[in-house]
Amino acid sequence: MQHIIDRFLSYVKIDTQSDPTSQTTPSTEKQWKLADLLVDELTHIGMQEVSIDDNAYVMATLPSNLEKEAPVIGFISHFDTSPDFTAEQVNPQIVKGYDGGDIVLNVAEKVVLSPYYFEDLLLYKGQTLITTDGTTLLGADDKAGITEIITAMEYLIQHPEIPHGKIRVAFTPDEEIGRGAHQFDVEKFGADWAYTMDGSQVGELEYENFNAASAKVIVKGISVHPGYAKGKMVNALGIANEFIWILPPEETPQSTSDREGFFHVHHMKGEIEHAEFEMIIRDHDRDQFEKRKQLLRDIAKKLNSIYGDCVSLEIKDQYFNMGEKVKPVFHIVEVAREAMEAVGISPIVKPIRGGTDGSQLSFMGLPCPNIFAGGHNFHGKYEYVPVESMQKAVEVIVKICELVGKSQ
Repeated sequence: MQHIIDRFLSYVKIDTQSDPTSQTTPSTEKQWKLADLLVDELTHIGMQEVSIDDNAYVMATLPSNLEKEAPVIGFISHFDTSPDFTAEQVNPQIVKGYDGGDIVLNVAEKVVLSPYYFEDLLLYKGQTLITTDGTTLLGADDKAGITEIITAMEYLIQHPEIPHGKIRVAFTPDEEIGRGAHQFDVEKFGADWAYTMDGSQVGELEYENFNAASAKVIVKGISVHPGYAKGKMVNALGIANEFIWILPPEETPQSTSDREGFFHVHHMKGEIEHAEFEMIIRDHDRDQFEKRKQLLRDIAKKLNSIYGDCVSLEIKDQYFNMGEKVKPVFHIVEVAREAMEAVGISPIVKPIRGGTDGSQLSFMGLPCPNIFAGGHNFHGKYEYVPVESMQKAVEVIVKICELVGKSQ
């Protein structure tokens, strides 16, 4: 346990926040610090073919110890952290033997991690939790995944009696801004399939995710003195609000769950002459996803017919449901399920209400389900991870490698 804690803390104390406004890969220079550290650590534990490319993608190999060929499998995590909340000077706190009550993260700021609001905490009563100090995010998303993959590879190297085929690992930048797979060299990685270690609660096993798109709406208005505005003023702010109010009010993130899709307006600015807002569109069903995009086009068309071609709409697809690519090779999900059950975990198979590198990689030719990494409350000051969950994730990785090796 202490080995996992020490490794994890060494990662989260390095600020690796990504930047959606940057055009480089990685999007921030500071991501290189952890990427270079991972290269050194992979080399130190005995991994082979350790490499880092010009975009900070790190890859390494654990050679097969079998006499016959086996499928090449991979494990992938990302080292950037979310730009949604500060990641500077992360100061983790360790709570041993969690008693099931409130955890005061920061006395001065009165920040309390409470099971009355975050019920999942009660799943980990008696365990060791790593939390924030209430002023930053933690970075378990996805430095917990990195910790688990490297620890599992180290364990396999130290226990050569465990049969396994060739294992590939990779660590990527910029997943949090949707670019983690953009420069990923699938051919170089050379795996038949892989798993991202990027889920949350112990037992999560996910092979479906949202279809995703972004949309930007721009409204051009005409400013006229309000005392003389009748028939002349075109208020861009009012039209932008009208566009939003036409959207189904029950189809928002705060009103949906499970497989239900949504529209989410996340940025808005403007004045009478010019207003704009950005949103994301999400749905697990591909047909419903296309209907959501069409609804936006229909609203823009309707408002333009009323107010005179003042609304412009730009929609960009971001990623698609990896279930389309994973279901034809469903045995890779069954291997993960069997591994979890073998180490005493009840699998929680459910669709991701989001996306991972694996969703894009699956459409790039690398089927890539997602497995729990153990963290909770990502992207904010209430983020935490139970150390026992990271231990279980290590066990699952090792068991997957063993099962695939023994099946040959």
